[in-house]
Amino acid sequence: MFKRILIANRGEIALRIIRACHELGVEAVCVYSTADKEAPYLRQADRAICIGPGPAKESYLNISRIIAAAEIADVDAIHPGYGFLSERPDFSQACRDCKIEFIGPSPEAMGKLGDKVECKRTARAAGVPVFPGSDGAVEEEEEAIRIASEIGFPVIIKASAGGGGRGMRVCHNEATLRSSIKQAQQEASAAFGNGAVFIEKFLEHARHVEVQCLGDKHGNAIHLWERDCSMQRRHQKIIEEAPAPNIDRTKLQVICEGAARLIKSVNYHGAATCEFLMDGKQNFYMLEVNTRVQVEHPVTEMITGVDIVKMSIMIAAGMPIPYKQSDISVRGHAMECRINAEDPDKNFRPSAGQIKTFEAPGGPGVRMDTHVVPGYTVPANYDSMIAKLIVHADDREQCISRMTRALGELHIEPIKTLTPLHQRLMENAGFREGGIDIHYLERLLKSLT
Repeated sequence: MFKRILIANRGEIALRIIRACHELGVEAVCVYSTADKEAPYLRQADRAICIGPGPAKESYLNISRIIAAAEIADVDAIHPGYGFLSERPDFSQACRDCKIEFIGPSPEAMGKLGDKVECKRTARAAGVPVFPGSDGAVEEEEEAIRIASEIGFPVIIKASAGGGGRGMRVCHNEATLRSSIKQAQQEASAAFGNGAVFIEKFLEHARHVEVQCLGDKHGNAIHLWERDCSMQRRHQKIIEEAPAPNIDRTKLQVICEGAARLIKSVNYHGAATCEFLMDGKQNFYMLEVNTRVQVEHPVTEMITGVDIVKMSIMIAAGMPIPYKQSDISVRGHAMECRINAEDPDKNFRPSAGQIKTFEAPGGPGVRMDTHVVPGYTVPANYDSMIAKLIVHADDREQCISRMTRALGELHIEPIKTLTPLHQRLMENAGFREGGIDIHYLERLLKSLT
């Protein structure tokens, strides 16, 4: 096991990794920007090192400064968390070059799965269903029109290196496709430094189902079953739950086994999530692979009992996965609400500022992952998520009741959060029935304006 790990992240995931390190008897070193210098979670670290000013480009996205901090602290490994540098093959390679273990996949595996075009080819070879569309990057307008004509409209343009909806355009006809292809390429280039885009068939009413996997350095790969992440706004998840409701378990088992087979085919080390879209006939199509720990990993931890963050550290240290696939069973139902510092009644406007009141819920089956305490000031520099409220119960109905109760106990003032929206969604008939699609929330919000 490592002696000392540097955490190249901030906020609740940094605190989550600190706790995992300490449970494993490992020292935790945190880096921080000047915007986070008063963050209370830094006191939980064994050491904290400032790596630059507030803007992420000058701190959490600055590879040379993070590597320098790792060398100063004499760490054995770096955990990237999620976001920032977590899916950058060049960061994984920089760690390798400096003989520091990267807690995650190798640069080769990350490059193969992180690039959506290459990932699609690899998935197809592993027998995992993928969307019909272009075999590689599409550069010319006429090529895009030809492919769209073959697979039929609507189609979606996606950035090969992208995520979070950037470089993405839905096109329902030829005119829209012609006007969108160059825009998508330019946006992808600006956002990711890679303007390559590809085209796939677009599902109008799809559900988002993802499979949590683990792979180790001994050739083992398992899945930890699935999560449903269909409650989204602008491609950003709002609520996640497991198991996915109202889906044939036999079909889910096939998809989960395929996901584990895919990550094994690239000799993947660590936690990975294979994301799928499912149509109305419960046909699955792979969307992408996230080569890192996910924001919503606690949902899977609650139903399986597997500590995914600790497992990722143990795997990086060379230990084999201590479970066989037959050991992994689903117990009850879990759900996560992302508590973002945003005002849902004002078009989700960010709500930065000092938190004077922070009262977290408790009781049986309730977990609150957060770095926030009373007096904490939410900076304007970073993602708006300040907490994750997770609950577990014997079944989905009891889980919704428990989440409703927990949300009622949660008080954060004076900033605005998504809590009132979550409370409304817990009472929403469509959500309670368990069959929403990825555009359900946007349609619901539009109907209320």
